[in-house]
Amino acid sequence: MKRRVVVTGVGLVTPLGTGVEKNWQALINGQCGIGPITKFDAENLATKIAGEVLDFDPTDFMAAKDAKRVGTFIQYCLAAADMAMEMAGLTIDEALSTRTGVSVGSGLGGLELLERNHDILKKSGPRRISPFFIPGMISNLAPGNISMRYNAKGPNLSVVTACATGSHSVGEGFKIIQRHDAEVMITGGTESAVTALSVAGFNAMKALSTRNDQPEKASRPFDADRDGFVMAEGAGILILEELEFARRRGAPILAEMIGYGASADAFHVAAPAPEGEGAARAIQAAIDDAGLPKEAYGYVNAHGTSTYFNDLYETRAIRKVFADHADKLLVSSSKSMTGHMLGGTGAVEAAITVLSLNRGMVHPTINLENQDELCDLNYVPNQAVKVSLEAAISNSFGFGGTNACLAFSRYQD
Repeated sequence: MKRRVVVTGVGLVTPLGTGVEKNWQALINGQCGIGPITKFDAENLATKIAGEVLDFDPTDFMAAKDAKRVGTFIQYCLAAADMAMEMAGLTIDEALSTRTGVSVGSGLGGLELLERNHDILKKSGPRRISPFFIPGMISNLAPGNISMRYNAKGPNLSVVTACATGSHSVGEGFKIIQRHDAEVMITGGTESAVTALSVAGFNAMKALSTRNDQPEKASRPFDADRDGFVMAEGAGILILEELEFARRRGAPILAEMIGYGASADAFHVAAPAPEGEGAARAIQAAIDDAGLPKEAYGYVNAHGTSTYFNDLYETRAIRKVFADHADKLLVSSSKSMTGHMLGGTGAVEAAITVLSLNRGMVHPTINLENQDELCDLNYVPNQAVKVSLEAAISNSFGFGGTNACLAFSRYQD
């Protein structure tokens, strides 16, 4: 019999704000966190907008000297982990330390530090490179720093699967608990890659929106006038616990995690497989893993990037898996408000899905003003919906054709 796994805490740092409640209220009210880029001069770039975290002060979560030694992506995940641990009311003592692991990934890691130190090397030579450069930028120092902060000595890993990173990280943490390798997993994803090089690179691929005069309208998943995704930054952390362990310590249980599916398109480095074939297999795998009938699901937190083929093929993948029940699903895209946080986005959206189950509300897809006739599901346009949900899924799909789907249900004894 599979071990049951529950979510006991979440933490969020996104362009909508720092903190779970700030994010939740913004989501439900349909607020947008996208604006002009302030982190660098974007004048020469085709895209001049992004979802930046503007209210974050790392010294609220760590000493100033420690903040200077790590990339912003690590700062974000440490802050989100603090929030999640506090919500879960979890303290890791020596007896629990070897049974607590960390699974947190980042798509691009400390790209900002790489760019900065490259400039230093060219201008001032190798002696001016900081000894904290490498440990401050490599992706596995996100879970590494979390483990050191909380004395988590169990499995420690950093998944890197582009835009599916956060979801794969949560899914792998789920499986680690199910196979008895841990009682607790601190899971999630983080990213801070709004840099000149990153934006220029995505511009070269023609992947980003160039709606610079209306940043709050630029991310418009499933809308006929969508013109690309909007880069963003942030982090999401979920605390997963084996059910009986959580019960024994009287933990607050937000939802139950019931399934995880992963697949590969084996098709193209950037484009999704035709008709969402690979995405459909990941969704089906998560549903099969969960063991609930398809009719139990009421909500899909869509990958919903605001790119032409993702939105179209994700729609078709959902229809393929859910068949007639697809017309009864609520489907919404958090990215319409947060932008696309790359490696962090799947974990943020998993946390949002958990909150939707727990609080009986589904946030809207904003900017859905002229729905693409080929995208023919109920995307909860522009207004939140109050609804009692039994189960929900969260989708993430990444470059290289890597797909992940997470399934959650409302917790019941």
